[in-house]
Amino acid sequence: MKLFSRVHGSGQPLVILHGVFGSADNWLTLGKRFAEDFEVHLVDQRNHGLSPHSEEFSYPAMAADLEEYLEDHALENPILVGHSMGGKVVMQFAVDNPDRFQKMVVVDIAPRQYPVHHTTILEGLTGIDLPNLKSRGEADKQLALSIKEMGVRQFLLKNLTRNSEKQFAWKINLPVIKREIETIGVKIDGEPVNKPSLFVRGFNSTYIQEADYPQIKQLFPLAQIESLNAGHWVHAEKPEETYQLISDFAR
Repeated sequence: MKLFSRVHGSGQPLVILHGVFGSADNWLTLGKRFAEDFEVHLVDQRNHGLSPHSEEFSYPAMAADLEEYLEDHALENPILVGHSMGGKVVMQFAVDNPDRFQKMVVVDIAPRQYPVHHTTILEGLTGIDLPNLKSRGEADKQLALSIKEMGVRQFLLKNLTRNSEKQFAWKINLPVIKREIETIGVKIDGEPVNKPSLFVRGFNSTYIQEADYPQIKQLFPLAQIESLNAGHWVHAEKPEETYQLISDFAR
């Protein structure tokens, strides 16, 4: 699959993958800072952003998309960065292609199995009456019935766009994501990958816990694990600290 991306800067390639319900734009501000030292590729994954939709939605498929992207753009020795779902794509790619990258950064996700926990978000998004929607403000009011946190609603509503008929529509492939949501939580497993790896943990998040450290180290023996005083959206809550950690590791 040919993925959409935004490319900034020059130098060693640094490829960033967003999480579920996200897009390349989630990393735009940090991406431009990284572009002072690297050629930054902000990639929309399948069924997200401006990349194509597909009925297939799995980590092997998304890792294959990443491999195709690296080939198409002739990217050698890239540094791979992934948040949440994007982090699992990076891990899957690393297991499948251990000699195809130089370093990897995984933001607030572990290799382990996760239970389905996006039910409220999916119910909120599917509950928005798109055919009769008049404004983004109206969409926010409808979404607020399910999701109280304004920041989460703002993040999710970045997926709202208008189609060729000027009607509101989703950028994300919501039906497929909803159908395959269990896939987002599957365990990443394989032979140990002996490449420099940085895991950035949100200390106030439950996605990486100390109990996950042995499994991380088993799959990625060279893993360095750092914690920031943030929730799951580490890069949004602590952009400067995230920038410094990743930048220092990538150099």
